[in-house]
Amino acid sequence: MKLDKTDLKLLRILQQDSKKTNKQLASQLHLSVTAIYERIKKLERSGIINKYVALVTPEKVGRDFVVFCHIKLSQHTIENLSAFEKQVAQLDEVLECFHVSGEYDYLLKVVVADMPAFRHFMVNKLTTLQHIGNTQSSFTISTIKNTTALTL
Repeated sequence: MKLDKTDLKLLRILQQDSKKTNKQLASQLHLSVTAIYERIKKLERSGIINKYVALVTPEKVGRDFVVFCHIKLSQHTIENLSAFEKQVAQLDEVLECFHVSGEYDYLLKVVVADMPAFRHFMVNKLTTLQHIGNTQSSFTISTIKNTTALTL
């Protein structure tokens, strides 16, 4: 789907505040409410907009200990990759999992309450997954930038 300038502006606005009403969006973009509605529906149908979520402040809910875990699998068969990916996708503490190039095979973003919670996660969940050969963890000191908005 080809996006025009108005679609891009609409997406930028929605990435900052998806709770704006169609009336507010129409006023901001100088379009009718119906035109805004149709554009949003088109963006949803095409999969460009795939979900609306509430972004929760981790500190406010006691989940502000962020750890990046590098995972190396013991063997690189399609079966091992698939099994690991299915298992790690079920772990609530893992917010993001990337299959990466380099020394390690996967990079996980893990969010828990504190160091004891991370230890529990490592001992009782992550290291019990099949096919893990090696792990390395990095603990965040502070967050410099954290956004969900893509530059369009």
